[in-house]
Amino acid sequence: MDDLRLDRIRELAAEIRRAIGELRSLGSVARAEFIDDRKTVNSAKYLLIVCCKAAIDICNHLAARRGGRAPEDYADCFEVLREMKALDPDLSSRLARMAKFRNLLVHLYWKVDNVRVYQAIREGLGDYEAYLAAIGQYLATEV
Repeated sequence: MDDLRLDRIRELAAEIRRAIGELRSLGSVARAEFIDDRKTVNSAKYLLIVCCKAAIDICNHLAARRGGRAPEDYADCFEVLREMKALDPDLSSRLARMAKFRNLLVHLYWKVDNVRVYQAIREGLGDYEAYLAAIGQYLATEV
């Protein structure tokens, strides 16, 4: 059960960090400028999906390898990590909301308000950094 693939976790964490850097760059402009540039908005949507999916992949890997229950869906995965004491309840809840937003971006993309995309970039990227820090701490105490 504990054949943890630290190399895969590091690879996914690097993808999250890379996407965060690109998102910060895309979101550094004024809101109106961001929303008026379709290529920028579309790039941001894709990079938000990458961030969230990589976080979910790390989550599923840890749950499977460390004896957590099987998540019911992507958002529940972060609740599983809370149950495993890898995430605090507040961060787990915020990441679950990001997973739901990811689902909206993937499945109902035509309904996504681009202002919400901009807000996710300006206000939500720190949650991914906090997630990586929490996972790092969890692994340091569990490995």
